[in-house]
Amino acid sequence: MAQTLAQKILARRSGNNLRPGDIVIIPVDWVFLQDTTGPLTVRQFLATGKEKLADPQHTLMFLDHAAPSPSAELSNDHIFLRQFASESGAKLHEVGEGVCHQIVAESYASPGEVILGADSHSVTAGALGAFATGMGSSDIAIAMALGQTWLRVPESIHVACTGTMPPLVSAKDLILFITGRLGAEGANYKALEFEGQAITQMSLSQRLTMANMAVESGAKVGLFPADQITRQYLKDRGREDRFVPLAADPGASYESELAIDVSQLDPMVAQHPSVDRVTPVKEAKPLKVHQVLIGTCTNGRLEDLEIAARLLKGKRVKARLLIGPASRRVFLEALAAGYIQTLVEAGALILPPGCGPCLGLHQGVLGDEEVCLSTANRNFQARMGNPKSYIYLASPATAAATALTGELTDPRELA
Repeated sequence: MAQTLAQKILARRSGNNLRPGDIVIIPVDWVFLQDTTGPLTVRQFLATGKEKLADPQHTLMFLDHAAPSPSAELSNDHIFLRQFASESGAKLHEVGEGVCHQIVAESYASPGEVILGADSHSVTAGALGAFATGMGSSDIAIAMALGQTWLRVPESIHVACTGTMPPLVSAKDLILFITGRLGAEGANYKALEFEGQAITQMSLSQRLTMANMAVESGAKVGLFPADQITRQYLKDRGREDRFVPLAADPGASYESELAIDVSQLDPMVAQHPSVDRVTPVKEAKPLKVHQVLIGTCTNGRLEDLEIAARLLKGKRVKARLLIGPASRRVFLEALAAGYIQTLVEAGALILPPGCGPCLGLHQGVLGDEEVCLSTANRNFQARMGNPKSYIYLASPATAAATALTGELTDPRELA
């Protein structure tokens, strides 16, 4: 039986032939939590009565959402998680190391694995051909205790991306376009499986951006084939021995198909307050922008900082520009490449590696009626901490162009 990529990964891990809709109990390779959902998850684990984690070295904890902590309450949560990690043997990533989803991709995830996170954007690791998904605190607690979980095998939507991306159009524009086509609930509990010429040409960094936002259309997972791009990414991080080539079988049966010629794409923007209110930037109404955020687990990687630095080199921004490297590794690489200096000289403020203002706790909460153009993944009302503000989503290139002009700007205008 020809299998989709989602079926193939789950079948390999369970040892069973599986069809969409089947319920399966399956071993978990990695389970992780972060500092906003983590305290509840740990308390749920303790309530199970289990004295030990099923696999401490494959249980990861991250202090990234409130990093550094903006309040005594959150600082106490950090203390609680540090103590639990010390006592249980779980691997703790401290404040300043970066966003959990970026570090999971950099240091842990490999093709064919099953990865669970207590955070909806845990789908990010699907870029490496892993079945990675987010779950609630109770489900994550059980996975920590037992080393396994249950899943319904999802139906798959085949997203065939052909052509070559035009200059200053990126994976962020593509995933925004796809989200606009599917709608915010158009892929509920489905697997989005990305294939085609445009995907084979896409860097792992860009694949991570797309996998990260698969959940914005309700998807259970966003999956990319594990190919030579994946192998090189793992090799660069000392994990080439964990590479396994993986792809859907020819003739696999999909619930539906979405075909996109990326050569026809424009820079896109998701308009407040919904991620599926997507339009080409060139067709959007004039919009004054007060703050621009380039970073987060969606677009805080080296390629993202490079394009921003390239567009802003020797210029000065007119909107507040916040830069949030997704990890310490990215921050150091951007420093070595000179991108950070270029961005600071253009007027940017550099935030510590972490989630920063994305979820509205600190480091960039908007004022009343202020507009932020962000490279993050969500723009619902109050997402960045103020229900009286407005959030628009776009690519790093569009964000850099907008910071330069102070108005929503198609980056091709600068070229």
